[in-house]
Amino acid sequence: MEIDFTKLSTRDRYKLLVSTVVPRPIALVSTMDHDGKVNAAPFSFFNAVSDSPPAVVLGVNAHGPGSVKDTARNIRNTGEFVVNLVSEEIAQGMNITAVAFDPEVDEVEIAGFTRGQSVKVKPPYIVESPVSFECRRIANLELGISRNLVVGEVLYMHIRDDLVDLDKLYIDTPAMQLIGRMHGRGWYTRTRDLFEMPRLDDSTADEIVAAANAKSGK
Repeated sequence: MEIDFTKLSTRDRYKLLVSTVVPRPIALVSTMDHDGKVNAAPFSFFNAVSDSPPAVVLGVNAHGPGSVKDTARNIRNTGEFVVNLVSEEIAQGMNITAVAFDPEVDEVEIAGFTRGQSVKVKPPYIVESPVSFECRRIANLELGISRNLVVGEVLYMHIRDDLVDLDKLYIDTPAMQLIGRMHGRGWYTRTRDLFEMPRLDDSTADEIVAAANAKSGK
């Protein structure tokens, strides 16, 4: 089966992408406008993309053509945002922030979250999140109508005390109990079921090639 994306509607392309590119980490993004109003919203078109500079990428899609999400507008206007990672514990609150509330509604308060005072940027971080990254925009790319790709440099990190050994900079990743987006609306996955597959050493390259050739009869 082959599918030509150039012949599909936006909705159908979205359905195919989000049903196959899984699991996707979730960024609960907090931003602030010039008047000091805070917005929080979740995005699963998100990932870490660089270590030098330390950078994350965020895809911000509007609900419909011609509209601009508060998150995209605030980042464009201020250049600052905070990425709060989503654990099982705060999943329900994250889900609440995805609702299109009236402008006067405070999503952070309605979701039961606590604002933390950021150090490098103005938008607050969410205290209940196990890990939060204060970010400054590096680039904003307009991909299409109301489709923005934001690249942000990570300036500062907030992490729950029990999750990190500062002497070794060791993170207890499983203990974060993060969740990810799966296929379709409302489907998520937990990160409890792990398996280990040690990375192969480069010195085994010739051995791997020989084994592959023997298997194929070359």
